Order: sequence, then C-alpha cells, then structure tokens
Amino acid sequence: MGFFSKLFAPKKNKSVIGLDVGSSSLKVVQLRKHGQTAVLETYGELALGPYAGSQVGQATNLPAAKIAENLKDLMREANVTTTEGGVSIPFSRSLLTLVELPRRDNPEEQKTIVELEARKYIPVPVTEVQLDWFIVPEPVDEKAEPPQKVKVLIVAVHNDQISLLQNVVTTAGLAASFYEIEIFSTIRSVVDEPVKPVMVLDIGASATKAYVVERGVVAQSHNIPQGGQDVTRTIASAHGMTVDKAEALKKAHGFSAPKDTYDRKTIEIVFSRILQEAKRVQDHYERQTSKKISTIVLTGGGGVTKELATYARTFFSIEVKVADPFSKVEAPAFMQPVLKEIGPEFAVAVGLALRKLEELD
Repeated sequence: MGFFSKLFAPKKNKSVIGLDVGSSSLKVVQLRKHGQTAVLETYGELALGPYAGSQVGQATNLPAAKIAENLKDLMREANVTTTEGGVSIPFSRSLLTLVELPRRDNPEEQKTIVELEARKYIPVPVTEVQLDWFIVPEPVDEKAEPPQKVKVLIVAVHNDQISLLQNVVTTAGLAASFYEIEIFSTIRSVVDEPVKPVMVLDIGASATKAYVVERGVVAQSHNIPQGGQDVTRTIASAHGMTVDKAEALKKAHGFSAPKDTYDRKTIEIVFSRILQEAKRVQDHYERQTSKKISTIVLTGGGGVTKELATYARTFFSIEVKVADPFSKVEAPAFMQPVLKEIGPEFAVAVGLALRKLEELD
C-alpha cells in the first residue's frame, strides 16, 4: 500500500518484528532470515485489560502513552532485540471496498477515476482519512479483447488511528517502516490457497471479521459485532463467576469443558451467532459470484478456542481449519505443539514480520 509503506524509510537489519496492536492485547513476533528461511527468535503477548481497569481478554481504548508503556514492558519481557518492524492497523479503523470501474490505459486517468469514485464509499470527509487503492489482478485471456472495466480495492484509514500508532511507535522507541491493515497481514500468514476463494474468520475480542480472499486479495469483508469477550461474559453471567475466571476456563477448555466447569450451551450461544452470520456471508458471496468458497480458516484470539473447528463444521459443508501461521517459520521441534496451539492469536504479528523480512531482500 503506497502511503503505508512510505511513512518511514526502511533500514536493513537481520532481525525484525511484527507488532499487532489489538484492542485487548499487544502481540509481538521477532524473526530473522537465514538464507531463504524465516527463523523465529521470540514472541510475546500482553493483555491490556488490567491496565484499563478491566479484565484479561476484554477490549480497551487506552491512550498512546499507556500503550507505549505496556509495549516497552512486553518487549523487555519477550527479550526483543530489534526496533525495526511493521505495525498493524485495526480493521475497525479502516474501510475496504471492492468496486468495478472503467478501465483506462493512462495511469493518471485511472487514478482520477478511482479517487473520484472513492468519495462515494467513504462515510467521512476525504481529508479525515489516508486513501490508497490497487487494481485487482484478473486471469488474462490473450485472445480476447481487453476488458472495459477493472476491479479496484479501495482502502481508507482514519488519520487519528495513524497518529495514534505513530505516537505509540515513537514513544516506545521503535522504527516502523510500514503500517498495514491487519487483514493483509493475516492473509500473508494463514492463506496458502493461490486461486480458490477462502473465507478467513478472525475472531477478536470485541468483534469478528469475516472476509473472503481470492487470489490473495480481499474480495469481500464483513464485520460481526460479537467476539471472544462476549463468550467470556456469557459464561460468567450464566454461572455467577468472575470474568477473569470465565476467561481462564474458556481458554483452558473451550468446547471440551467437563460438565462441572460450565455448561457447553453458554459457549455455543455466542459462537452460533458468529458462525450463522459467517454462513450468510458465504452464501451471499457464492450467489453473487457463482464461485464456491473452498475453505474456512479460523484465526484471532477466539480461533484458539478448543474444538471450535469441530463445532464450526456443523454450520459449513466445506473444510474448516485452524490457522497455523508459525508453520511458515522455522522453530525448535519442542516448541511446535505450543506454537500450533497459540498460532491463531499471532497471525497478524507473524504476517507483519514476514513482510518486513521481504524488505531485506
């Protein structure tokens, strides 16, 4: 993305970090390149809830100074040794829309058309956002006439979000060479299918993002206003326990909880709503495009919920799998079971670090 890759000039460094600034936690992954292999050096996570007078797993709205203070603590505890990397932009603070526009061979004419059209889709003044766009590649039939229209992905990010992240980075003493909307980082780390459409279900603390990825590009996105914290609160409310205890039990057991822990129906209440809405997104996309989604990939903090993939398969007639972003990096064999288990939570951070490594080539 043009603007986001030019905020700071990249510098060369053997080790890099990906920093995921989420609403409920901070996550960092440090990688280095060994030949053509990305090697995991360290990773860490810090829950933000307790620093906002809330509980672990709950969404927050902390100021930049407080986030930076917590970030420095996390980097110290995780033994991070570099300041060079990339930072995530929350999906909730951005706008993505795919539009079909007249095709122009002249780049300046195409730019003018896109920027004029973008104003129709951005619900705030254009001066309040940073705007970027790119043309979605389509299969080319060399025998056919060039298409009269092109698909364009328009991206806008609120200026105040960019300012917040810049303040966090500066205060924490880091050097970010790019800021990237979390969707693109996740695609890089968890989507391997090069052609067939894939749906990524990113279950965050306060909301779930459902987006369809086709040929590496976001073809459709949808925000579902339920997430992991809603599951935790439902357990706590139904069983008269603290939110902290409910969060711990949810993480430990998920859908495989013993009967004396909590009633499985309490966890199904929220997840069924999320999955039903995701099924509607799937059906809408398939009707609209006459293309079949091949796989559902579960990621985000809610994606680590035990046995969620098994439960989700009752809603979809296609493959449902849990994201495994650490499979794209080299790590000691004894760490593999843990990395596989926590992988969905670190999909954004891994994707950011992988992009940063590409800058070293």
